[in-house]
Amino acid sequence: MDLPAALRVAVDRALEGIALAELSAAAARLSQRYRAELRDGRFHVGDDRAVQAYLATRLPATYAAISSCLEAVAGRRPDFAPASLLDAGAGPGTALWATAEAWPELAAATLLEGSAAFRDWGARLAGDALPPADWRAADLAKPLPELPAHDLVILSYVLDELAPDRRGALVDGLWAATADLLLIVEPGTPGGYRRILDARSRLIAGGGHVVAPCPHDRACPLAEPDWCHFARRVARSRLHRQAKGGEVPWEDEKFAYVAVSRRPAMPFAGRVITPPRGAGSRIDLRLCAPEGLVERTVTKRDGSLLKTARRLRWGDALETEPL
Repeated sequence: MDLPAALRVAVDRALEGIALAELSAAAARLSQRYRAELRDGRFHVGDDRAVQAYLATRLPATYAAISSCLEAVAGRRPDFAPASLLDAGAGPGTALWATAEAWPELAAATLLEGSAAFRDWGARLAGDALPPADWRAADLAKPLPELPAHDLVILSYVLDELAPDRRGALVDGLWAATADLLLIVEPGTPGGYRRILDARSRLIAGGGHVVAPCPHDRACPLAEPDWCHFARRVARSRLHRQAKGGEVPWEDEKFAYVAVSRRPAMPFAGRVITPPRGAGSRIDLRLCAPEGLVERTVTKRDGSLLKTARRLRWGDALETEPL
């Protein structure tokens, strides 16, 4: 997946003239903080150089993950057309770009972000290319300010940065500010999946309906050490590769997520929760279905269903006709 043209131009402009050694060093520091899940009272991204490192190395992957989740939402809720967005922990406005790409009718956004550097750069990147945005300073480790209800609320890659005893209150506060749908995205690690499960249970108990990725509101049927996550391939720019010391022109961003609405979504037969195995005349699928986990092998004997199975990818939804 590539960034929208306007965002790619804005990012390239933001990175002009930076010495590669400085950018690489900032990217290494940023990666170390994220991987360690540090909670030392300091922002992971607190100054201009850290923001630029984020733009070069993390923004494309975060954009790809959020966009994938929004595509899944649109597939299950074709009637959903949000006019307002609330993004908590907005970073440089990544979710706003993804939402505006998915729903051009988006009219306004409220972006909560504690880092002044992120707020400043986010406003610069947006320019006149995005709907009007109200950037607000907010510490998500503390109670949320009074917020009006928004059609779409997004919390992406934030829960892992909070102390465990703060996460539930934040989810509750954001659900209270959700007029229709709340999307939560976390890294596609066992820890990220557990945080998603906790939020999912909390939101269902609060009257929410799971829109994606699950085809049901029951307890997740997976058992440890298994965990539910997905992946999106991200194109790396030349500067991205240089900053991370990589040669491959792409990377796979793995993420876990849940989208919960105040309204039920269209039912569907299941979702592909691992990469399909096989090719040609045999495809092995692992599905999360309304009745639980399903292992399905599709062969020539299944006729035209084999053609359907060959097209399925990790994360795809099956419509109401099961395989």
